[in-house]
Amino acid sequence: MPQIIFLPHAEHCPDGMVVEAETGKTILEVAHDNHIEIESACGGVCACTTCHCVIREGFDSLIEADELEEDYLDRAWGLEPTSRLSCQARVGTEDITVEIPKYSLNHAAEAPH
Repeated sequence: MPQIIFLPHAEHCPDGMVVEAETGKTILEVAHDNHIEIESACGGVCACTTCHCVIREGFDSLIEADELEEDYLDRAWGLEPTSRLSCQARVGTEDITVEIPKYSLNHAAEAPH
């Protein structure tokens, strides 16, 4: 079973984490299953960019992004060549390393009270 290595993120995964990942599941599903609360303002249906992540290793093992995901990725903060929306990036058969960006564009988030 492939593994996902989540790099440390101050809010979502301070110490980083290595988890088993079922082939075919999305990175977002695997993260949430392991209590890594990556944002997903649209509920994981490819209608925003809040679940944007960067694949540091294993990018080519993921199922290729479709046109809709590519369109949304163009709007993501801190876009890189190996950026993916974690709600769309499905785990293949190889290990991957994921970085959750420091910021996301969440126009629906409320300001702290």
